[in-house]
Amino acid sequence: MRSTERRPWSFSDIGVRVGLLALAAVLLMALQISGNLRPVQSFITQLTAPAQLSATGVTSSVEGFLTSLARLRTLEQEYAALQTRAEQLEAENNTLREVEQENERLRSLLKFAETRPRLELRGAQIVARVIGEESTNFSETILIDLGAVHGIRTGMPVVTDQGLVGRISEVTENISKVLLLNDVGSSASALLAESRLNGIVHGSASGDLIMDFIPQGPTFTVGEAVLSSGLGGKFPRGLAIGVIESIDSQPNAVFQTARVHPAVDFGSLELVMVITNFEPNESLPDLLLQQSAVTPTPAVAPTEGATP
Repeated sequence: MRSTERRPWSFSDIGVRVGLLALAAVLLMALQISGNLRPVQSFITQLTAPAQLSATGVTSSVEGFLTSLARLRTLEQEYAALQTRAEQLEAENNTLREVEQENERLRSLLKFAETRPRLELRGAQIVARVIGEESTNFSETILIDLGAVHGIRTGMPVVTDQGLVGRISEVTENISKVLLLNDVGSSASALLAESRLNGIVHGSASGDLIMDFIPQGPTFTVGEAVLSSGLGGKFPRGLAIGVIESIDSQPNAVFQTARVHPAVDFGSLELVMVITNFEPNESLPDLLLQQSAVTPTPAVAPTEGATP
């Protein structure tokens, strides 16, 4: 049976091995100097080249992957920062657009006031909208941030640069309620700008403006401007109400009726003006307004604020 125990090296074994290594080293140096080692080097290079290329490719791929990961993290951070900045800029742009729109509305109101120097106007903001508050009808009103402390009184007309909005119906210390012209309980004496025909414009349950009590006989056309006539003393003369949208004229009827497209968009009111130097005549009932509307009006040029 063969013994598996290793015999310890002796000095002679170590000397033999060192001698062989030295002889091999001298032989390799001689071959290198003489140039006879080049074929062996070329053969070894050819054998190891694929492995070296593979190792180099793997190293490059790993390095590129790690670089891409680092770049991706940097891009994600940059994207998050840019997105935050974009949201900030969008908020700033929205604020600037809102300020510009408000400035444009204020410029329009200022121009309206400058072209009507006889009217004392007090600007107000819409703070609330009330619809259907009254139990007897479909009342439509708005609340403005002016009240008794600002000199506001019941009956004062409310306008924008576009035209007539309505009138003050209730006043508290700091808030006032405005009854819109298109409310079913609101009315105003009106004048057709070209044909000079009188009538009464009132609201309806649908929110449309209707012009009644237009004298039968004389003709007028769609698109004709409708102004406040000043009859009855509820509103100043010459404020824009709207334009004729359609005409209902029956052959045997005493009066003609027309639908009026309002000059004011009642659904998008934001800023309005209260005419504070006009004393409305609240004692004149609507029946007298209707009788006054039948009375022909002389064909004279409209007063301050009218548009022929």
